Amino acid sequence: MNPASRPELFDFHGVWMTHLFTENWKDIQNFQARPDDVLITSYPKAGSTWLCHIIDLLYFGQTISECDKTIPLFTRVPTLEVTISYLRRESDPSPTLFKGTNMINDLPSSPRLIKTHLPVQFLPKSFFEQNCKIVYIGRNAKDNMVSYFHFDRMALVQPEPGDWSSYFLRFMDGKMVFGSWYDHVSGWWKKKQTYPQLHYMFYEDMIEDTAQEFEKLCCFLGLSPSAEEKERIMSAVQFSEMKTNKMVNYSLFPGMDFTKSSFMRKGKVGDWKNYLTVAQNEKFDEDYKKKMKDPTLMFRTEI
Repeated sequence: MNPASRPELFDFHGVWMTHLFTENWKDIQNFQARPDDVLITSYPKAGSTWLCHIIDLLYFGQTISECDKTIPLFTRVPTLEVTISYLRRESDPSPTLFKGTNMINDLPSSPRLIKTHLPVQFLPKSFFEQNCKIVYIGRNAKDNMVSYFHFDRMALVQPEPGDWSSYFLRFMDGKMVFGSWYDHVSGWWKKKQTYPQLHYMFYEDMIEDTAQEFEKLCCFLGLSPSAEEKERIMSAVQFSEMKTNKMVNYSLFPGMDFTKSSFMRKGKVGDWKNYLTVAQNEKFDEDYKKKMKDPTLMFRTEI
């Protein structure tokens, strides 16, 4: 893709998407999951990179060689639906191709760790047929919206975000890549009721007590890291560590303008208070009550 041109949103089977996540649709839907695959899923900017880093270290941290430390996380844990052809330099006639299905099938490791932002109804059926472990992380809508706004400012692979006030309205309308936040978090929450191999986590709980959520995650995955390994992983996944780690912070991914924002910005709960006006907050709360219909799914906007 040309870094000067951003993709356009369009309605794709009732969900707003861009061509970067749909043009390989047949291969995505026909993707063959394996029983030991681990899927990490979320709405965009809800903490999935953090989760990918934790799970990657849990499975492969002890076997990562010096050579492997040059492989960025987005290659170690590929995104299933991504298809991006990108010219690193205008003088280079051969573009860099990121095609999620190929990258996953080329993974040398087992289990394969796979990332997706697809809403539950778009996930290839083979993940459920193979009874794969799925980890979902959800983040409160207000912080998610602010984080997504800054991501869209710096990610040239995303549609142009416009100003904050128009973005705020568009988020409420669900006119975002991967669709409505409400539909996404609710759809996966509902799936949890019928699919026991789904572990649903909350970003706010992770921030408040990372060690406790880490223990729950290990239990779900059936892993028992040693005390020393736990300590090493906990140290490596601190926000300040990840923000400066080039293998994790997406600084090596083409199409990111770090002069606009960093990929990992603050990693806090409640940053929305710095962006939503009093009127916007009241409007959002009123809209939220109408759209969040499941009383069992509760998010915290502060801790």
